[in-house]
Amino acid sequence: MFIGLDLGTSGLKALLMDESGVVLGDAHAPLTVQRPNAGWSEQNPADWLTATQKAMTALGAEHDLSAVRGIGLAGHMHGATVLDKAHNVLRPCILWNDTRSHAEAAQMDADPAFRAVTGNIVFPGFTAPKLAWLRANEPQVFDQTALVLLPKDYLRLWLTGEAASEMSDAAGTAWLDTGARDWSDDLLTKTGLGRENMPRLVEGSAPSGTLRAELASAWGLGTDVVVAGGGGDNAASAIGIGAVRPGTGFLSLGTSGVVFAPTASYSPQPETAVHSFCHAVPDTWHQMGVILAAADALEWYAKLTGSTPAALTEEISGASAPGSALFLPYLGGERTPHNDARIRGVFTGLEQVTDRAAGTRAVLEGVAFAFRDSLDAMAASGTKIDRLIAVGGGSRSTAWLEIIATALNCPIEVPVAGDFGAGLGAARLAQMAATGAGVEIAQTPEISRRIAPNTALSDSFAAAKARYRATYQALKGIH
Repeated sequence: MFIGLDLGTSGLKALLMDESGVVLGDAHAPLTVQRPNAGWSEQNPADWLTATQKAMTALGAEHDLSAVRGIGLAGHMHGATVLDKAHNVLRPCILWNDTRSHAEAAQMDADPAFRAVTGNIVFPGFTAPKLAWLRANEPQVFDQTALVLLPKDYLRLWLTGEAASEMSDAAGTAWLDTGARDWSDDLLTKTGLGRENMPRLVEGSAPSGTLRAELASAWGLGTDVVVAGGGGDNAASAIGIGAVRPGTGFLSLGTSGVVFAPTASYSPQPETAVHSFCHAVPDTWHQMGVILAAADALEWYAKLTGSTPAALTEEISGASAPGSALFLPYLGGERTPHNDARIRGVFTGLEQVTDRAAGTRAVLEGVAFAFRDSLDAMAASGTKIDRLIAVGGGSRSTAWLEIIATALNCPIEVPVAGDFGAGLGAARLAQMAATGAGVEIAQTPEISRRIAPNTALSDSFAAAKARYRATYQALKGIH
């Protein structure tokens, strides 16, 4: 058996999988985000450890874990977890959706070396500008920093005692030579750091260490449990959904939104704001369009209206001609294709007849149009997607998927009920690391239904999309 630990923004999931890839069970422990200032987003790394203890204890209460051979890690990317020489955490982790370092990111991005080496724009959410912000604003913390870890890799340090990372997550730091799959000494030096401040790198499907004996004993595991390199949350989700070769991609409707497509070679085009990262398996890369608020936008609207996301989407029957209400989901800035940390969301076109359901539909359509922006940017960089499989909590809404399929003019496939997210991908990476299995175990799931675009609505959606883009240009001008 194998375990995937998925460290998400809102909680940690422990998933148990058998040798044939069947999910036997899972357990979840919630996490919260602190926002001490506008645009800031932080978590206490100690809470990740507490959540892991809770989830593993709950999983062990329901299942015999003595046959577990490997553990894989997945986690939200870009977070800056800074430790001193004794591996004490110096401050709360600055998370992926924190935009405080937008000025530092712009300064780094103006240096041609960053795009040339990493293949990416330096986005404010990336790790390197966060360290530059610390250097300028919290110098006492920066001066004590001996080790910088991504969130899941802090879990690894606790699990194994090893300071290690892997290429898919490291590619989102703005310090990785993405083509060479290694740290760039030059880029680290530009941030006042060196290779000695970074964890060693392994492939996501390779062993990174073994579980500490005291944790194995406490959780009812055997000895010599391998901990795999794992993957950033999106690369791990791709392993879970079987998206390891060009042509098969996925659309994730989680807190953020992602369109993900594997590529056979490293082919960056940073000017499109499309991410070009290493995949979690060797000699493979991927491209990714990212929107910062997908299901998070619906969560925000649900709180605003005193409802729940599920209740709101139940009021929507499916795709229909967009009304006058329009929503741009830039609640905390946007990445692909705008690379704009300061822009914010907006409702426009509101009328006396605009009710809660009309607002819900505008939110769902706004996220769909943001996905279309990402897909168009990926197409401009030459990436082709033949299959698009839906994952994430928002994919439970058929109505939302119908809206997205129509906005993208692309069919969306929905797996048979089951978990095909980052936790399953992490467990599959654990299986590869512990047994030497290849990527053939990462098969695409059985599909329950295929949601086709509503072509009768193509013209009305095109008109609404044109209004969406015009509104973005106007909004950009006032921010």
